[in-house]
Amino acid sequence: MYDTGWIKSARSSGGSDNCVEVRITDTTVGVRDSKNPHGPVHTFTHHAWRAFRHTLTTDEH
Repeated sequence: MYDTGWIKSARSSGGSDNCVEVRITDTTVGVRDSKNPHGPVHTFTHHAWRAFRHTLTTDEH
């Protein structure tokens, strides 16, 4: 089973807790607030996650 564990973006400033963490598994992508690791997790399918990331990285919004 593939599971990255919770990871922060390499762009997080100096290990700051003011960011989100992502966890990728075989079937889903989870996103949570790094300041509240026991709080809610937003779960996406791989397809929805790719579409979200594509939207963020293009000028077509």
